[in-house]
Amino acid sequence: MAIPEGLSTTPFAPRYADHVEEWIDVYGNAVPLAIGDPAEEYEAIRTAVGASEYSMLYKWHVEGEEAVATVDAVFSRSVKGLGAGRIAYGVVVDDDGMMLDDVTVAVLAPDHVVVTGGNPATQQSLAAHAPAGTTVTERRDESAVLTLQGPRSRDVLQRLTHVDVSNAAFPYYTFLHDALIAGIPAQVSRLGFTAELGYEIQVPRERALELWDAVFEAGADLGIRAFGAIALLTCRTEAGMIMGELEYDHTVTPFECRMGWALDFDKGPFQGRDALLAKKDSVTGRVVSVVVDAAPEAAEGARLELDGRDIGHVTMALPSPALDGATLGLARVHRDAVKSGTALTAVAADGSKADATVRPTPVYDPERARVRA
Repeated sequence: MAIPEGLSTTPFAPRYADHVEEWIDVYGNAVPLAIGDPAEEYEAIRTAVGASEYSMLYKWHVEGEEAVATVDAVFSRSVKGLGAGRIAYGVVVDDDGMMLDDVTVAVLAPDHVVVTGGNPATQQSLAAHAPAGTTVTERRDESAVLTLQGPRSRDVLQRLTHVDVSNAAFPYYTFLHDALIAGIPAQVSRLGFTAELGYEIQVPRERALELWDAVFEAGADLGIRAFGAIALLTCRTEAGMIMGELEYDHTVTPFECRMGWALDFDKGPFQGRDALLAKKDSVTGRVVSVVVDAAPEAAEGARLELDGRDIGHVTMALPSPALDGATLGLARVHRDAVKSGTALTAVAADGSKADATVRPTPVYDPERARVRA
């Protein structure tokens, strides 16, 4: 199927576009729902290795003598205290402490910090705190990012580089700034959105297809498969990982979307800090996992009731292979309904009702052991 008019073509699309039947819009880019069989794509991520386009996220380069201070003034965690080669995951909130974005931050040099996220409001916040001589520019179009996810992802990566990518040498939430991957200058970050061992390989856009071909050649005997949004969203729902405009928007604080842990109040001032401190003890909601006794199409967006009282809604619902195909959703609910085992009623858009039960989050690998393997 042709890429819909008005959407941008991503760097790796020439390698899979002919196999795509449906596209979705991700920050103005055409992203495939699936490239083949979504079930096989999911299985590759969980048991072997999957590869996917990840070039769509915004990349704000903050450059200048006050680059670190600028990001520190906006980001919820300490950038000044971020060690060499480390990545920090946290949030950006507005002056009222309400969610704008969940982002990662990497300090490339004392005068160069990269913030990766999904809301242009983050760039506006960074620019508002940047003094003269410090610039904030969005540069995602300069690069291509290929993510490798799954228990064999390290094996594929190691075949492409002389750099030691063992767990000891390259731990979770670190990055390599100047690595050669298949002979291509690259930045490699160890992270992901699947609850599996994973990496993101960023190369100059003009060398994207060269990287793709090298990765698939290296992983051919390891069961590598390209995957699309359905497989990714299934993994992230099982992992309880949040997404903007679903589990959070500008009406909630980080406390309500499972990101309270990312607020470093001891680091000093940052945008929204005082408002968050004032709201800390009055949190009314939470994101939870729910199993719904209905088809995913009916469960997604369904209102949730507790003893006849409206207490929230399902943000996304998918069949979960980790739960033998049961319909699993993430949901925003009132604090009265956060306890695991709470029985709820899901009311679909057509008025039909189904039983729903709150489950511990995440339902897949609750110890987060696989990503650190």
